[in-house]
Amino acid sequence: MTTILGLSGSLRRASFNAGLLRAAIDVAPDGVTIKPGSIHGVPLYDADEESANGLPGAVETLQAELKAADGLLMVTPEYNNGVPGVFKNAIDWMSRGDGLGYFKGKPVAVIGASPGSFGTILSQDHWLPVLRTLRTKPWLEGRLMVSRAKTLFDDDGNLTDEDTRKKLRDFVKGFAASIGQ
Repeated sequence: MTTILGLSGSLRRASFNAGLLRAAIDVAPDGVTIKPGSIHGVPLYDADEESANGLPGAVETLQAELKAADGLLMVTPEYNNGVPGVFKNAIDWMSRGDGLGYFKGKPVAVIGASPGSFGTILSQDHWLPVLRTLRTKPWLEGRLMVSRAKTLFDDDGNLTDEDTRKKLRDFVKGFAASIGQ
């Protein structure tokens, strides 16, 4: 059994990226479980706060989920041609304390959905130096950027496009297979 921690980098209720994560959970092949984590409740990083009070509970939960997982699936929006601040902040918090060790050698795949024509190509590329710094094992064999998401998701953020679901299924299958190797 392969367990993958899935994180959406958006806080919006009807987020395309949260919907893409839910769809990934639905299409995961037999023997693969994608467990959704949540960046909700992660405060802005503050070293003084960390020194005074340690890691926030939401961060400790994410760290435990990452430690227990065989891989990490990051589902990233693209804000102003880059990574979302709220998602980067959560990853920064997760790398604190023992957390950096939980990233080391961890297989990571990055996907994303955007209402724009180019999907999340720039955001996905911007994650690469971060993933390298965290000493993860980025999976670069597949790429999934969902463009024009408004036409592929319903008003509640659920993926309705079957072609995209097939691409997502193939992506998740390939990532999970790479973890098992």
